[in-house]
Amino acid sequence: MTVVSTEIRLAARPVGEPRPTDFEIVRAELPELAEGQILVRNTWMSVDPYMRGRMDDVPSYIPPFRLGEALEGGAIGEVVASRADGVPVGATVSHFLGWREYAVLDAAAATVVDTAIAPPEAYLGPLGTTGLTAYAALTETAPVRPGDVVFVSAAAGAVGSVAGQLARELGASRVIGSAGGPEKVKKLVDVFGFDTAIDYREGLLSQRLGEAAPDGIDVYVDNVGGDHLEAAIDHIRPGGRIAMVGAVAAYNATEPVPGPRNLYRAAYQEASLRGMLVTSHLHRFPEWIAHAAPRLADGRLRTEQTVVEGLEHAPDAFLGVLTGANTGKMLVRLT
Repeated sequence: MTVVSTEIRLAARPVGEPRPTDFEIVRAELPELAEGQILVRNTWMSVDPYMRGRMDDVPSYIPPFRLGEALEGGAIGEVVASRADGVPVGATVSHFLGWREYAVLDAAAATVVDTAIAPPEAYLGPLGTTGLTAYAALTETAPVRPGDVVFVSAAAGAVGSVAGQLARELGASRVIGSAGGPEKVKKLVDVFGFDTAIDYREGLLSQRLGEAAPDGIDVYVDNVGGDHLEAAIDHIRPGGRIAMVGAVAAYNATEPVPGPRNLYRAAYQEASLRGMLVTSHLHRFPEWIAHAAPRLADGRLRTEQTVVEGLEHAPDAFLGVLTGANTGKMLVRLT
């Protein structure tokens, strides 16, 4: 059976902020299944800020996207054909070949997910790499200790909204988030349980963080970089821990981005700044899902998602996630 699939390819490498013309929608014929492979009809896909880095042809922890080829990213789908033992037709799987209608992949590159404990799309958000990122950041990279004051940037996003709740569960005495706009700030407190929130668009970030944490902060989950990282260092307490998860403020920069002007303060506070890649923590997925799934089911773990309908609108969803158009996880539902 010949399968023709719609896919979105990288047409040009963006300079600065990506544009719709950097993407192209193509119809392509898929290869026949080889032994050990499956054919998946994607139903959900993820767009994430880190994908912007893969659009540049520069060395990184993950290879850049190739021009003229389909983009990649987290996806959930239904197996519609299988030549692999253990992955039957009808199974729901997560895998990394998003940005396309159908995917042919080795069964070893897919994970069968349990839709009895959570809806399929949850495996792209709270039960996916974004949830795992928050968990690893606060239990290993910058571990929270009872009584800590925790600051989270991009706190209304997929990672940040989970991180704030985890910080509380791990014993934080005060949890502070930053987000863009009054609606998100209100949601951080009313929905996600932060003690207080800062609207970074109002300026004076460091001053306002000092007002929210007059005695300083112990842990900072950095999803932004730039002025947020500098503000956190301004208020880091002795022995403080900073998890450097992302730097969305710099992803579209066309010139080198200056580092924090106050970096030496971290030295005399004996604070640690430690980078983290979720790919180094994938072995903890079973542990995280076992922890998070029951909390998601009974409402102890609160999440939101922003859904864009249709594969053809995936570029718009991606551009939106870079500008903070989402609350919680940004997802594309394939129709």
